[in-house]
Amino acid sequence: MTPLPPLLTSQVQEDQLLTMIERLDAWLLAHDFAGVDPYDALNSPLAPILTLNSKVGRIALTQILRRAPINLRPFLFIRPGVNPKALGLALEAYCALAKVASKELNDDGQKSVSYEGARARADLLVARLLQLQAPTSSGAAWGYNFPWQNRYQLLPRYTPTLVNTSFISHALLDYADLTSLAPQNQSRTALAQKARNAAYSSARFILHDLRRDTPTQSCGVLLSYTPLDDNFVYNANFLGASLLARILSADCQAVLTYEEREEARTLVNAILVSCMTAQNSDGSWRYGRRAQQSWIDSFHTGFNLESLRRLQSYGFAESYRDAYALAERFYAENFFDSNGAPWYYAQRPYLYDVHAPMEALYFFSRYAPKRQELIDRIFAWTRQNLYDSKHGYFYFRKTRFYTIKIPYLRWSQSWALRALCQVYATRATVSGK
Repeated sequence: MTPLPPLLTSQVQEDQLLTMIERLDAWLLAHDFAGVDPYDALNSPLAPILTLNSKVGRIALTQILRRAPINLRPFLFIRPGVNPKALGLALEAYCALAKVASKELNDDGQKSVSYEGARARADLLVARLLQLQAPTSSGAAWGYNFPWQNRYQLLPRYTPTLVNTSFISHALLDYADLTSLAPQNQSRTALAQKARNAAYSSARFILHDLRRDTPTQSCGVLLSYTPLDDNFVYNANFLGASLLARILSADCQAVLTYEEREEARTLVNAILVSCMTAQNSDGSWRYGRRAQQSWIDSFHTGFNLESLRRLQSYGFAESYRDAYALAERFYAENFFDSNGAPWYYAQRPYLYDVHAPMEALYFFSRYAPKRQELIDRIFAWTRQNLYDSKHGYFYFRKTRFYTIKIPYLRWSQSWALRALCQVYATRATVSGK
């Protein structure tokens, strides 16, 4: 990979958060944004033999590798790969830094974050993401770089998902929005337009490719997780609705027809009806509609909340502000102990997954900075328990008996970069830099 400009300037002062961001960035660049994933077991060429080509076998192999405290992938010839979602999360992080760098001045009138450094990384990731679109979708969409077996079916490699497409398209729009913050050269202006058009076209994937279900308890609609399944998950629908709302708030007429825009507007409201009808009396949501999807976990609760805030910012979900406040309070009061340890499930300690603190840091710093004390506690606990200070990356999980220290790319490092950069961006904004 061509060397990129430094992410931080030579003028930056000692700062724990920026140091962690810089070291994580160095780790990602050293690995060229490629890595292994907790769910990539079926990338092994030995998988058909080891699993006997059965559903039970594929689930078992995936779970063995996901739960193992050591990395077994080299023995199964699983090579590090480029995961589109990992790139999208990192893109959002670098765009947040570039936005800060375009305005940020420290007390001495000097910048801490290099705009050119953050923007160069974002340029690279956008170019790669545009090449990794799922080839069979009605609009831009993205999947995972591995096949995966859930309880219901086997999904081929790069099957586009509503979750991946939503996160990545939001990041592409963040990138396109950078063009108004600093002078652009011709190639960057052209790349930004490609990013914007791809994100806008993802509305077609949502409108035309995903299956729909009408829950009996409401007059709303839920969308399937992928075009190939009947898996109706609330966080995925919140995310998809937030993306459609953002696209509708923009000048998207050149990409979407009037009929598509009106259908998208109707769909956003229908999804909101279904998801908000499913909210529990304490403010929480179960994971999905199926009987087996009744659990309530930390980071998916965060997805629901950040999507609701986005929807409100684009003129939707106004009637659900009280419901949002109830959910935000449930999130803050039921997933963290007094030391900031992030529980995976509500009020159930002893499983600490890096996704949980990173989503919490992202959400609370961006949308609920009034909870600064909680943010500080979560940050301190995560740095002490899930951060490898020697190598600059984050661990996967800490269980009651052992810690899984494998440096997963998508699940851990990209999520961490997204969270830490958002914490820094909020701090810089609040401090007036």
